[in-house]
Amino acid sequence: MEKTLASLEGAPSPVRAHSLGSIHVEPLTCTIGAELSGVNLGDAARDEELFAEIKALLLRYKVLFLRDQDITRAEHVAFAERFGPLEDHPVAGSDPDHPGLVRIYKDLDSPAEHYENALHTDGTWRGNPSMGAVLRCVESPPVGGDTIWVNMAEAHRRLPEHIRIQIRDLRARHSIEATFGAVMPQERRHALKAQFPDAEHPVVRTHPETGEQILFVNAFTTHFVNYHTPGNVRFGQDYAPGAGLLLNYLISQAAVPEYQVRWRWTPNSVAIWDNRSTQHYAVQDYWPAVRKMERAGIVGDRPF
Repeated sequence: MEKTLASLEGAPSPVRAHSLGSIHVEPLTCTIGAELSGVNLGDAARDEELFAEIKALLLRYKVLFLRDQDITRAEHVAFAERFGPLEDHPVAGSDPDHPGLVRIYKDLDSPAEHYENALHTDGTWRGNPSMGAVLRCVESPPVGGDTIWVNMAEAHRRLPEHIRIQIRDLRARHSIEATFGAVMPQERRHALKAQFPDAEHPVVRTHPETGEQILFVNAFTTHFVNYHTPGNVRFGQDYAPGAGLLLNYLISQAAVPEYQVRWRWTPNSVAIWDNRSTQHYAVQDYWPAVRKMERAGIVGDRPF
């Protein structure tokens, strides 16, 4: 039995089942993800010690999965608030009775948008991107509608050394205007950008709790802001292709299967993820079936 966070940090996750306190833990891949059993999140919302066990496991595995969580929306919100204050979403909004709980409902009347089915880290267009989220399945397709998560600390660790050296001081812009705002009329799009100006973040961020180095570019990232230096650019015409090719290469690392875990949803299954060290992708392959999810996003801190 492994009970201290200190023993969990700095080593690859074991590929064997184990227990932490009262919780049974089943790792799902060699690099990311574990399924928990023997725990109810409604109880964890009220039990400080139980919550601490779950948080320690989250820092280790980066995304946790649970099934058969027949909890109320109030319990869902109360558990997520254990991590910190919840955030609203400027486009999706939230449940009027439970601020911070976003309903992600997809049915035959839903618009044909493509926001979830891209590898992304939630809210990097904010100055303080999300710390993480707790997502519960209300209704799932009979097959399809899986979600993929990616370990971006592992993605950084396994970059070629010369790339890690090249990007360690780079910074990049992240935009809600170029993503959620792209389908909006110009006036509304500009208003959205005025409310959420493009954020600038390090390309490699440090996890504030584990100290891991994390590759921090994703579908919201538009460009580097400090690439055009003598060390990177011989002639001015090198700038755009050089920066663009490097950014695309870095973004593509999230597609490496060795860094991923894939989860099949069932009603009342839950995923808890650390948004600081992961990306995710909701697979939209289930039309005309219905998929209904509810997510509580947690306010994060400024990346460094």
